[in-house]
Amino acid sequence: MYSERVFQLAGEAVFLHRSANGSLMKKALLVLIILLALPATARAANVTMVARDVPLGPRALEAAAAPIAFDMLGLHWQGAGAVSYRTLGTHGWSVWATADADSGPDPGSTEALKTAGWHDGNLDWTGESTRIQFKTSGNVTRLRAYYLSSRVVRDPTRSLSVAGSPPIVTRGQWQADEKIVRAKPLYASKLLVAVVHHTANTNNYTPAQAAAIVRGIEVYHVQGNGWNDIGYNFLIDRYGTIYEGRGGGITRNVIGAHALGFNTGTVGVALIGDFNTATPPPAMQAALVKLLAWRLDIAHIDPRSTVAYTSGGNAKFRAGKVVTLRAISGHRDTGPSECPGNDAYALLPLIAKRVSLTGLPKLYSPVVSGVLGGNVRFQARLSGSLPWSVTVTNAAGKLVTRHSGRSQTIDWTWSSAGAGKGPFAWAIASGKELLPATGSLGGKLPAPVPAPQVTLLTNLAATPSVLTLNADGTGLVSAVGFTLAAQAQVTATAGSLQLMNGTAPAGANNYQWDLSALPDGRYTLTVTAKANGTTTSQTTAVVIDRTLSGLTTTPVSFSPNGDGVNDTIAFGFVLSQNVPVQVTVERAGVPVATVFNAQLGPGFQTVNWDGTSGGVRLPDGQYTAVVTTTDPLATVSLLAPFAIDTVPPTLAVVNGAALQFQLSEPATVTAVIDGQTYTASEPAGTFAFPYVGAQPTAWTLSAKDAAGNATATITGP
Repeated sequence: MYSERVFQLAGEAVFLHRSANGSLMKKALLVLIILLALPATARAANVTMVARDVPLGPRALEAAAAPIAFDMLGLHWQGAGAVSYRTLGTHGWSVWATADADSGPDPGSTEALKTAGWHDGNLDWTGESTRIQFKTSGNVTRLRAYYLSSRVVRDPTRSLSVAGSPPIVTRGQWQADEKIVRAKPLYASKLLVAVVHHTANTNNYTPAQAAAIVRGIEVYHVQGNGWNDIGYNFLIDRYGTIYEGRGGGITRNVIGAHALGFNTGTVGVALIGDFNTATPPPAMQAALVKLLAWRLDIAHIDPRSTVAYTSGGNAKFRAGKVVTLRAISGHRDTGPSECPGNDAYALLPLIAKRVSLTGLPKLYSPVVSGVLGGNVRFQARLSGSLPWSVTVTNAAGKLVTRHSGRSQTIDWTWSSAGAGKGPFAWAIASGKELLPATGSLGGKLPAPVPAPQVTLLTNLAATPSVLTLNADGTGLVSAVGFTLAAQAQVTATAGSLQLMNGTAPAGANNYQWDLSALPDGRYTLTVTAKANGTTTSQTTAVVIDRTLSGLTTTPVSFSPNGDGVNDTIAFGFVLSQNVPVQVTVERAGVPVATVFNAQLGPGFQTVNWDGTSGGVRLPDGQYTAVVTTTDPLATVSLLAPFAIDTVPPTLAVVNGAALQFQLSEPATVTAVIDGQTYTASEPAGTFAFPYVGAQPTAWTLSAKDAAGNATATITGP
């Protein structure tokens, strides 16, 4: 056991450790003498930290001395103003960076009072630096800098999968310093929301440096900010590596210190980097989707739902204020912060959509109400219409009652009169692929039943799991993957259709299977592997739904500038039955306009759009049309890219006599040469018009791009 004391000496914060049975008082004089001669230093495992107050004033801020060579920097300041800094490293001075206060103290801790009026800035990775400069804007009354040197450990980082999770680097693996943790973890009764952050430091780091950043954040959060442990529950680097954050169990509702006033019942996930003007890399996005899909599934939370959260109090939301949050929110939704950066924040709706489609089927929002001896009501919602069951067993595991059905909404009431006082265990389940909801009535929760260990065949997945027709009539092909522990004889079926019967090698296996021979419906895709006397089967759900097909955009590029040429675009598609239809427009995965939302009948349908959203024309760029239908089988979406282009191409003469010209973009060129009209499609750049004949005495040329924007006519020679 260790305790921590903070001394203020000549403007420096000095961190000391003492043993539980030691006597700090006996050595106080000697320690103070030593401290007066040395920089203020805290050492934790591979991290060294020095904290120093920065004198304010024009000349003081120009001072460029740093107490140690450092690669990470954290700033605390008082006042409503802002603080910026730049560092000197091996490649010269860095650009100026503005400190961002990203987190909040542990709920209920004395640190919430100690740090009142202070902004706890993010810990930024600066790279190896020796000098620093500061500048302030607005009212800044006090500034303290924390200089950290986090040693890079070059051993490869290992990871661990727990209870179906994606690979996660545990605290032991990234070498967390458990000695500095101030208190045991606190737990919330339930998880409500995932809050996404960014650490607001560099996006340029190596895998080994990423682990060093995590170690530095732990020391800064505990010994700089005074929190109990690292504030985030998880962190993700740009390579897609997931790190366990605050200790206490990755499957439990550990209360972090990542969003002041909103720490209880939330899981904080920090993206390591600055994503205000940079998009999180694909590997980081994929890891975030996998992590949230797994973590929210444990809590049976619909990633596209919202929740009313009562704020615990911060500068943006007073205590007691009820705030509506998305199940996957950004830190800026909960407090006065720009976190997780503009680009990452704009991605969150798409992330939530991807999470909702990962690991299907799912069970959402299980609720059990009522009392034993009367009516007990079981309610939940499934990700689709599926067979389900509600079971109640006694303490000996004997079945007391069971009810089953098939629907998307589960709502069943059990008349428990005469059943006894319990305790009873209940479960809401829907097949082997869905994580069931469990609990107890009249007593303590039963111990969880260990999941069966599958050794020969694992990781069966079908992508997509809902198959529909593309514009060309194809699309009923699913990419199916699974992993074998050893070479095995494998059979695969979907309904009455046999997909495979042969030998497959050990390791990852991937196949493209055509399911077009099956009629519309729900199917169970079963893969069975046999080897060395062991047989293992896994199943996954597949839906074939031809309700929506043939999505086209006409034209593929249009110009809503009011000139009468291609001012609108038509989205065409075919329906096989009467269904509700929604047509939306997305840009970079984010919805920007709802074009249509109503019921339509079977046959070919056309929806026209003028390029506006809420009466405002959208800017030029690449977009995606998304048509979504809902029927008893599934919700199906088809996507088609298109462009808004209101800028005409430019056409210039390179050599008129040789009919050589230059275009700024691909276009259809029309030429009138000695009274004869010719057309040709030409690429961007320099081209020679394909004319065969005598040397022309006169010509005119014009060009029109795919959106119908035309150039001015040029003449020659």
